[in-house]
Amino acid sequence: MDIIPVIDLLNGAVVRAVRGERSNYAPMVSGLCSGHDPVVMARALLDASRDVHLPHAGQTTGGKQKLYVADLDSILGRPAQLETLRRMVQALPDISFWLDAGFTDRAMADELLQAVEGDITPVFGSETLASPSALRRAFTAPGILSLDRRGEQVLDTAGCWAMPAHWPDRVIAMTLERVGAHQGPDLEVIAALRAAAPQARIIGAGGVRHVADLLAASAAGAAAWLVASALHDGRLERGRTG
Repeated sequence: MDIIPVIDLLNGAVVRAVRGERSNYAPMVSGLCSGHDPVVMARALLDASRDVHLPHAGQTTGGKQKLYVADLDSILGRPAQLETLRRMVQALPDISFWLDAGFTDRAMADELLQAVEGDITPVFGSETLASPSALRRAFTAPGILSLDRRGEQVLDTAGCWAMPAHWPDRVIAMTLERVGAHQGPDLEVIAALRAAAPQARIIGAGGVRHVADLLAASAAGAAAWLVASALHDGRLERGRTG
């Protein structure tokens, strides 16, 4: 299983995400480093994720280490944080970035990727994709689909959840109500998505508290997990399960 650290950016600083309630996000206070600088924080998260060992959780994909970045300014309809994103990409040339910037369609993603430049894969959220046709066109080039939900409510203007034939080979199960909430991963959603798209790598997000949660997620069919709070808080120390 791959552990993919997450950076949430707001106004050029790293913030702590809690339950997807973006109006309540506050500057990150981390046990890994001080301050809120995205490059400093990214390096600390990447180092911490490399130190986590998951016995019997399957093989990682290898290759370049990955970092998930959410540009909350862009997701909220403001201008993208271009200078911050460029600085991160230039400072971390050996990292493969997954970028969620509230993309409504492929054209919006391509424009931002060209403006930033680097090893960046766009993440298309069901919360922001504009239409079923935008979903179909989004993956004419490499990309990742994030299936977003909060509790029992799917956030899905484009109907993505009901169109597994159009899902790409990497799909994120984004359970927003569990992000930063220490409630454990939603294993039922992982299993359901594995059944709906057995050809896809399912990547979980939200709820991880300790190593045992990651092992359970792997057993449920998750190939990777997006992690922030558990790394910042030191709850994924080697061998620690609770």
